[in-house]
Amino acid sequence: MVPGPALSCRALSCRAGGRTIIEDLTLELAPGERVALMGPSGSGKTTLLTTLAGLLPPAGGRVMVRGVPLDEQPALRAELALVFQSYGLLSLLTAAENVEVALRAAGRAPKEAVGLAAAALARVGVAKFADHLVEELSGGQQQRVAVARALALRPRVLLADEPTAEQDATHRALVLDELLAVTGDGTTLVLATHDPEVAERCDRVIRLRSAVRHHSGSRP
Repeated sequence: MVPGPALSCRALSCRAGGRTIIEDLTLELAPGERVALMGPSGSGKTTLLTTLAGLLPPAGGRVMVRGVPLDEQPALRAELALVFQSYGLLSLLTAAENVEVALRAAGRAPKEAVGLAAAALARVGVAKFADHLVEELSGGQQQRVAVARALALRPRVLLADEPTAEQDATHRALVLDELLAVTGDGTTLVLATHDPEVAERCDRVIRLRSAVRHHSGSRP
């Protein structure tokens, strides 16, 4: 049996800043699919990701996780993880504590959370900064902590907003490799990006304009 979509939306509309940015979007994302979300600044990439993650209510339409409307089963948000463009870290906690807090909130035992956090930070090359306060880290290091937090949660769908934007070439490749690797276990990956090289490593590209009336998916 062919599995249904891991994440989908139907007739989705999103508003931000008092205007409709996404309009009448219908989209299906398959398990293990790698999708690049591209478009100019202001086209709604961040708003769409935040809505798909269940953190922003849609202005119209529905988001569904494995065919179940997210507004009917809010607990399904636990299957989704979002790497925020602004990182979304707690500045007075250490890098490790930021990851551990998310894991504890997801129901992991304290000892298990410590181990998972350490492993995730090592994957993206920030293990040596585990005990540093977030406010002591550079923007690129903070971004990698945010990626580590999402990886540690092992979500069914990982949404990432420009997750390589603050990285040098070496760390950009490392972060991208680790994000793409999650699809091997069936996790769906959606990357908002301006980088055509990132898009080339995805299965499909969805291009947004100032207002989306239908989805446009293609091979990069």
